[in-house]
Amino acid sequence: MNSRSWLQELLPKLVLAPSFFIILIFVYGFIAYTGLLSLTDSKMLPSYNFVGLENYSKLWALPHWWRAISNLAIFASLYIIICSVIGLFLAIMLDQKIRGEGFLRPIYLYPMALSFIVTGTAWKWFLDPGIGLEHTMQVWGWESFHFNWIKDRNYAIYCVVIAAVWQSSGFIMAMFLAGLRGVDNEIIKAAQIDGASTFTTYRRIIIPMMRPVFLSAFVVLAHLAIKAYDLVVALTGGGPGQATEVPATFMYSYTFTRNQMGIGASSAIIMLAMIFSIIIPYLYAEIRGGKR
Repeated sequence: MNSRSWLQELLPKLVLAPSFFIILIFVYGFIAYTGLLSLTDSKMLPSYNFVGLENYSKLWALPHWWRAISNLAIFASLYIIICSVIGLFLAIMLDQKIRGEGFLRPIYLYPMALSFIVTGTAWKWFLDPGIGLEHTMQVWGWESFHFNWIKDRNYAIYCVVIAAVWQSSGFIMAMFLAGLRGVDNEIIKAAQIDGASTFTTYRRIIIPMMRPVFLSAFVVLAHLAIKAYDLVVALTGGGPGQATEVPATFMYSYTFTRNQMGIGASSAIIMLAMIFSIIIPYLYAEIRGGKR
């Protein structure tokens, strides 16, 4: 091997090496460090007195943690289902080659370009009974109109769902639209020749062929739901009370506010396990499908 070909082979490795080591240290290294702290009695500062799984047993005995888990279950299930339904509906509408498609797609995708902090702040103003929707409707003369979910402990979590669905539905629409455009037109034409209606074609042929897209959308939405933090903080701050607390905000509060670093680290590891439980089966299915 001459020096030129040797340099061409080595150069990409040299370029990628700094990024690789930075990711290795600041991502996987700190994940390992968090796992270590979850096994210690760390409080305000890190401590290396090992207590085994004691923090995990304390964590699962906390009503605060169970509240965060139940809120995550409500938020994630509604978020995934509603985003998928709206995204699929919008994708099917755009797939009809309607006039103005090039104008509508950016409009639907625009919310995803915003940060969750901006989305949370905007929806906080919109849903605030004193300055938002309720106040506006009453000023316009509909004085009996009330919409104070963001102040109600029983309904505040659904405000988080509304804001999250508004931001992510356009992105899911783009995923479904790409899947629809990837379906072989010959299959659709054959169904039409056989007399299948448009509804039947989508229900029996096109949508079943999009199972990989549905799986990808589920993985993306589930991942966003589990690590939801900035949207909740900007929109409700976890309140009123603990009505919208989720595992990510629980982890922050116990680590940096209540000075229970060991318990906060154990909650972070459980969140990581939740994400792994979604990602690993997805990767397995992708690798298995690739081999086939």
